[in-house]
Amino acid sequence: MSHSDPAMMPAEALLGHYARRTLSPVEALQAITERVARLNPSLNAFAVLNPQAVVAARESEARWNAGRPLGLLDGVPCTVKDLVDLAGFPTRRGSRLTSVEPAGEDAPMVAGLRAEGAVILGKTTTTEFGWKSPGDCPLHGITRNPWNTAHTPGGSSSGAGAAGAACFGPLHIGTDAGGSIRIPAAWCGLVGLKPSFGRIPQWPAGAFASVSCAGPMARTVRDAALMFSAMARFDLRDPLCLPDDPRDWRDGIEDGVAGLRVAVLTRPGFDAPVDADGIAAVERAAELLQDAGAELEEADPGLPDTREIFGRVWGVALARLVASYPEEQRARLDAGLLEVAAWEKGMTAIQFMDAEAMRIAAAHAMARLHQRYDLVLCPTVPAGPPLADAPTENPVESLWTKWAPWTFAFNLTRQPAITVPMGLGAGGLPRSVQIAAALYRDDLVLRAARAIEVAEPFPVAELSVGDASA
Repeated sequence: MSHSDPAMMPAEALLGHYARRTLSPVEALQAITERVARLNPSLNAFAVLNPQAVVAARESEARWNAGRPLGLLDGVPCTVKDLVDLAGFPTRRGSRLTSVEPAGEDAPMVAGLRAEGAVILGKTTTTEFGWKSPGDCPLHGITRNPWNTAHTPGGSSSGAGAAGAACFGPLHIGTDAGGSIRIPAAWCGLVGLKPSFGRIPQWPAGAFASVSCAGPMARTVRDAALMFSAMARFDLRDPLCLPDDPRDWRDGIEDGVAGLRVAVLTRPGFDAPVDADGIAAVERAAELLQDAGAELEEADPGLPDTREIFGRVWGVALARLVASYPEEQRARLDAGLLEVAAWEKGMTAIQFMDAEAMRIAAAHAMARLHQRYDLVLCPTVPAGPPLADAPTENPVESLWTKWAPWTFAFNLTRQPAITVPMGLGAGGLPRSVQIAAALYRDDLVLRAARAIEVAEPFPVAELSVGDASA
């Protein structure tokens, strides 16, 4: 498929066309919605589409024609994960137990996108309450990976991952409490940024509020930075968000990595598994960064066992969630979610506070590491995406063996981490690496990811799903 197709263009390319009057927001939206109609039945990326998107696209077209675009994203189609409030639509969170009443106002990051002129295409699927990495939920069923529909796109931002890889618009909101942006980005060949905690305001708080962040998922690093610029805006509704002045996070993104010190992390507090594709991806990324002038060496920050810490945070949050519903309704929840909640529901207050003390110890260990190193390089996922139809078995152990052993540490420490594609693995599915930086140095992870992308661009998925021409 030709990249002259507006559906396959990055946001920056669309904006360039709008400015030159060689393409209109209405034409771009039409190309994307036609692609959604053709391919989404096989992928199941959307919880709901927004029938008002065409109205927003027409309004954007009128602004461009008048030479008065609204902001950074005027006319660019975006999607919103169904853990995030979108005014006029219910926030179902992938659950049969949630209210069907529409949200009365936009969440802060949605308000930020709208303020910059984005066109909201719809809401994407999520695992139930964002609890796991395989991309299915009781309410909407199984979401599938555009690279190979036999496999999951990952979760919990499952629909965002599938929509990004399928070119259902260039920009997608994900959320990440233990890897829920970075894991589907890795398995779908996308860029996924989990920013510093507090950088993007969140409201209302979700089940994992103490470790969760919203962030951009896109097909290019520059698009992710562009979307981040609209999302990272101070909002009084979140008392923990940073009082940032608005900025364009693309500024300085081309500065490269020359002179930066990079620690290659081989042990995130325990012996985390990684397959041959993951090792090869890290080795290749290390070569590219070194060729670009960075200094690399293996380093061990001396982290405590992050499995034990995150397991408690995860389990207690789910136990609290389950307890919020009447007992007679709980059987309608995902069976694996109930299993994890039961595993930790007897935790004492002392045990939970001990986990919080260990979380802070992990953050201190990483802060000390960053006194010596600017960046950390490591795998994103332990292996390629599991089969989409496989049942979720032994979720407590799967958390650190199959899903998130390389991602949840950075939620505990609250520092920024980004996933960037690194070619295709032996099975023809995307592989990736993860780059982290010290707390609040989101600019550095974007710079490093961009340096890798420039050195080794990643292809767009050429789908065969329901598309004989691809």
